[in-house]
Amino acid sequence: MAKIVKFPINNSAKLGYRKVRKSRRVNLEDYGQLNMFTTPPSEARVVSMQSHESAFEQALYFDEENDEKAIEYYWKAIKAGECVADAYCNLGIFESARENYIKAIDCLTNCLKHDPRHFEAHYNLANVYSELGELNLAKLHYEISIEIEPTFESAYYNLGLVMAMQKDFKEAVKVLHKYKELASEREKDNVDKLINSLQRSMKSKAQ
Repeated sequence: MAKIVKFPINNSAKLGYRKVRKSRRVNLEDYGQLNMFTTPPSEARVVSMQSHESAFEQALYFDEENDEKAIEYYWKAIKAGECVADAYCNLGIFESARENYIKAIDCLTNCLKHDPRHFEAHYNLANVYSELGELNLAKLHYEISIEIEPTFESAYYNLGLVMAMQKDFKEAVKVLHKYKELASEREKDNVDKLINSLQRSMKSKAQ
């Protein structure tokens, strides 16, 4: 019987969750502030708590400070009908961090009810299903997230891990090569080791 080469595949190896980190409809000039950028910086964060800020923006502020008060304000945003899909998405990540996976799934699926093509929700839902060992569902949502956002490299990496855990080594290697195309130079060494392990497993399995 052929010996299968072991490779470093486990849920803890996957790349993490992705939050919605800014309101998608904020214009600083609407609030009497000078907007110095043509487009807002990608990692822009709320740096003050002004009375005119919305519940969702206040939730983002607390979230960036790792303050669980963010949960209260995400729910306020939902009740106010403001950025509902994004608020549900970020609540899902809070619940997942607490290992309340059923609640996390509920929040993320509620997000998708409001926005069926919500990229972060599909990606995060895939992570939750991966944690639970529901690999077919994890694979499905990683694939949907890639359809929506084909340049987000972490989805390829995590999809490759899921395929490897399903013993679909050939497809896992193909997906990880795509990740390698998008990854930084620092990350390429680690994925090369994983690809080599999978290829050795394929050869051993074929013997």
